[in-house]
Amino acid sequence: MTPMALSVLAVDDERPALDELVFLLRRAPGIGEVFAAGDATGALRELGDHRIDAVFLDINMPGLSGIELATVLRKLSSPPQIVFVTAHDDRAVDAFDVGALDYLLKPLREDRLREAVDRVAAAAAPPTTTPESTARDDDVVPVELGGVTSLIRRDSISWVEAVGDYARLHSADGAHLVRIPLSTLESRWQDKGFARIHRSYLVALGMVTGLRASGSTTMVAVRANGRSEAVELPVSRRQVRELKDRLIRDPMRAYRTGDDQ
Repeated sequence: MTPMALSVLAVDDERPALDELVFLLRRAPGIGEVFAAGDATGALRELGDHRIDAVFLDINMPGLSGIELATVLRKLSSPPQIVFVTAHDDRAVDAFDVGALDYLLKPLREDRLREAVDRVAAAAAPPTTTPESTARDDDVVPVELGGVTSLIRRDSISWVEAVGDYARLHSADGAHLVRIPLSTLESRWQDKGFARIHRSYLVALGMVTGLRASGSTTMVAVRANGRSEAVELPVSRRQVRELKDRLIRDPMRAYRTGDDQ
């Protein structure tokens, strides 16, 4: 069965940038109709008149900004996918917080635009549910490096280190500095297998290999993970008991429950 061509909307208040975006979208495989608007008001009008699968959206615009418009679009009964196309490399966190599917930087590269179109097409495809896909961890963190936005999967991260108002993610493909406070990641991931062990550290419990006492300090060992080397990290006194509960006592209770059945 041939996939349905995507209907997309380009939004940018600068006419040359809008014309270029429309031109590149029309060249991208999988794109059918391309509509255009110069501001949020025009975008909402186009959305009311046409079926739109995705909006390719600038951030700085008169009236409603791109971030504000994306917030409005999320409240629609069938919201389109949002892809930001902007010259600003410091708004990725805000963009993904409002549900953006991708974040492209100007000057726009055609290959990156096509990657974003592929993501829109994948998101628009009918969902397939398998045991593997149900169990897969799809949460991602946007990382900016050299003008390129990469998406780091949460399940590739071994531990996270606080660096002021930033956090350094230690993942299978290396370390990445992101402008997200450690406390924010803790609140989002505490039910996803991560534990705060210290004011400066958050660890993936599945990567922990053991605990050991070193004088008055408890250390937690985190195994090597791709380019992330094995490390030992200190555990604050007030976190030791909770960490042991999650690492040792809860699993043991699960085993005992299984034996009783």
